[in-house]
Amino acid sequence: MSGLVNALVIVAVVALVIVRQFRTSRLDSGRPWWLVPAILAVAALREPGLLDAHHRTGSALLLGAELLIGLATGVGWAWTTRIWVEADSGVWSRSTKTSVAVWVVGIGLRVGLFALGAMLGIRQDSSALLLALAGTLFVRSGIMVWRAQSLERPAVPGAAYRDGTARPAWKERV
Repeated sequence: MSGLVNALVIVAVVALVIVRQFRTSRLDSGRPWWLVPAILAVAALREPGLLDAHHRTGSALLLGAELLIGLATGVGWAWTTRIWVEADSGVWSRSTKTSVAVWVVGIGLRVGLFALGAMLGIRQDSSALLLALAGTLFVRSGIMVWRAQSLERPAVPGAAYRDGTARPAWKERV
């Protein structure tokens, strides 16, 4: 993919993530939590310009810092997201105002890294940002799944003998 296509993918994914994080969403929807981050990582790693050919060490250091910021953003975002269990045993989540602060700090640090790289004359490709975004989503999703599994689910209503099956309620016929 070209740099423009990568940039458009990044903007689209970030916009989708930001919009979705403030809506209440169900966590246990049955789809694999690692799929979107894996697709983004493969797209980023397929690009040949991940490291600058003329500044390999500096570009590798910037990439490492970008990945660390991405992972830290994912951890912060996951731990500032509110999760709860509804009566139907469904696990739900919604980001908080603190999650916005985590995103703002993460984006600010990434802009600072880009400025540092530009000041040092290191060419930075959008695939590094795409890879860090994949890391952010992977860590956040993994922690959210782990947190959701540790929540206590309510007992199934009507399971008098604790065998896990719900008994139908008696219906009167008139």
